[in-house]
Amino acid sequence: MDLVPSSCWFTNVRSCVVPADWERLRRMILGRAGHRCEVCKASPDPSAKVWLEAHERWTFDPAQRVQRLGRLICLCTPCHTVTHYGLAGLRGREREAFAHLVAVTGMTEAQARKHVDDAFQLWRERSRLTWSLDLSMLTNAGITPAQPPAAGQRATIADDTLTAVRTPPRLPRER
Repeated sequence: MDLVPSSCWFTNVRSCVVPADWERLRRMILGRAGHRCEVCKASPDPSAKVWLEAHERWTFDPAQRVQRLGRLICLCTPCHTVTHYGLAGLRGREREAFAHLVAVTGMTEAQARKHVDDAFQLWRERSRLTWSLDLSMLTNAGITPAQPPAAGQRATIADDTLTAVRTPPRLPRER
């Protein structure tokens, strides 16, 4: 599980690069992984709504308050859902995410619950700080990312996005 500190919610590599660079990165990540999930080895299955997605792995330097992009990996939809466990809960998919966590890791339910609790404890600790984002991994690869939004803006982006996630779409009125 990679619970991102709340000061960095909804700002990711995809939002910091031009679409052509994102597509190039995404294809490279999927190709490097042999078009299989790097965690559970699943292949895409459109009939089951399982896709392959690029996901950021971050490292954290609390002394400098820097969240640094460490690696981009390929995850299937269920593994990506586990990785974003908090968002899965907001979307009503926590049970599904928990079951996948247990199935893939071989943990008992008690071990998996402790793992989830520990991840949220770490998230709470990290969320007490405001982090700057270091995307030098991209610049070192010749990709020029846009400057990530400032921490104050990221909080607004997170609030707006969470409101959209929690609020069901409105259907058009009949005339």
